[in-house]
Amino acid sequence: MKKLTILCFFLSSLIFSQDFNSIWNNGFKTTSSDGDFKLKFGGRIMFDYAFWNTNVNGTDESFSGSEFRRVRLFNSGQVYKNVKYKVQFDFDGDGASFKDVYIEITKVPFVGNIKVGHFKEPFRLEALTSSKYMTFMERGLPIAFSPERNVGLMLHNSYMDNKLSIQAGIFQNGLSDEEQNGNRNITSRISYLPINNNDQLLHLGIGFSSRKNSDNTYSVSTRPENHMGNKLISASIENVEQTNLIGTEMAWVMGPLSVQGEYIMTTVDADETYNFTSYYGQISYFLTGEKRKYKNSLAGFDRVSPGKNLGNDGMGALELAARYSSMDLSEANGGILNDITLGLNWYLNPSTRIMFNYVMGVADVNSEDINENTLQMRMQIDF
Repeated sequence: MKKLTILCFFLSSLIFSQDFNSIWNNGFKTTSSDGDFKLKFGGRIMFDYAFWNTNVNGTDESFSGSEFRRVRLFNSGQVYKNVKYKVQFDFDGDGASFKDVYIEITKVPFVGNIKVGHFKEPFRLEALTSSKYMTFMERGLPIAFSPERNVGLMLHNSYMDNKLSIQAGIFQNGLSDEEQNGNRNITSRISYLPINNNDQLLHLGIGFSSRKNSDNTYSVSTRPENHMGNKLISASIENVEQTNLIGTEMAWVMGPLSVQGEYIMTTVDADETYNFTSYYGQISYFLTGEKRKYKNSLAGFDRVSPGKNLGNDGMGALELAARYSSMDLSEANGGILNDITLGLNWYLNPSTRIMFNYVMGVADVNSEDINENTLQMRMQIDF
């Protein structure tokens, strides 16, 4: 709390020593008259409710639950023209914790941009896209393989009028010294936009991550895209020397139609070599004519703005979506899980939406058949 107070005092000193112009643009933003200093404050609240039924070898059980999936606040900004920062807190039942906390120096000669702190590793389009802008309530099954936020240093730059983007970084797991001790992760990614105009977008990408855990183990498990449900498949491997991930990604947008897919191969080198795979493919369509907006390679897709907000002689935006995703852990006797998700998103305005998902999950775990069907909804506000 003391550190947060010092930060607020520092930011307040900057504001009162400059002439600032403040606006509300999907969040509170203020900019100095010379453009050197910028501040933004924002947050998100996502409340979920779900009903689900699990059938194990013919035996049914029904459940229901609710949760605040995410409650976050952040401050980001620019100090002079080439230094950026972000501090984001996540609030859950165990108190507050850091999410994004980083400093970034931009436009460094011969390098491009240097980013240090705790942030997402550059791997997978869906993982890099903010949860505020995802098409479905939960990411597809490949998220179980994906590295997300870790402490590290990353270099990144864009070329060819921002069509080509290259990112590479060195990371360690967690925030504490104990978590980081002995961990070594190297992650890189290249993405390319062969088409990017007002009518169409085509995004292609490939990523690689080499990972080493200090305890020489590797564990993975996943739910059928219901955060409150049970994890249906899992695998745990000991005496691991190294884990390598290769991911490919594609997204195509043409007007209100969007298609996206990714494939991940995970290779675990231990006493023997294990190969795991996971992938998803999704399609969505705006019934009201809007389209998904692309932000950049490192942030993926952006906010959807309805043509007419609810209450302004309009009904907001309506989006239909469907996704198929799969994960195969059978080489370690972990099972296979396949999901079909159907979605309806109602965007009341650029900051508020209501989401409905119906998920049909089928798992085969050591000849045990598990089916889980989930009906879930989310009320979301973000700014």
